[in-house]
Amino acid sequence: QVQLVESGGGLVQAGGSLRLSCAASGRAFSDKNMAWHRQAPGKQRELVATIYSGGSTHYADSVKGRFTISRDNAKNTVYLQMNSLKPEDTAVYYCNAFKIYPPSTYWGQGTQVTVSS
Repeated sequence: QVQLVESGGGLVQAGGSLRLSCAASGRAFSDKNMAWHRQAPGKQRELVATIYSGGSTHYADSVKGRFTISRDNAKNTVYLQMNSLKPEDTAVYYCNAFKIYPPSTYWGQGTQVTVSS
């Protein structure tokens, strides 16, 4: 079982920065792929960024060049550095741990990010 706890959300002006953290409990964090998703009011949840167990990363086109995902396996933590924030980045951000095989997925409770114009 894996428990994920996000932190770092808040209110920021457009153009500002925030860093989200997701602390994981449980075993074998380094074996898990980690991702950040977000869900804005009235919209479907969307994948923002992924960092695989091997270290490779993938970003949604909407955040490329502005967001950076990273992980510290010694601290069982994954981060999302968000720069040049826009009002359209406003959403609840969720941390996700997953494995392809055997398939498993775990979610955090979410943290609110609000970007004012």
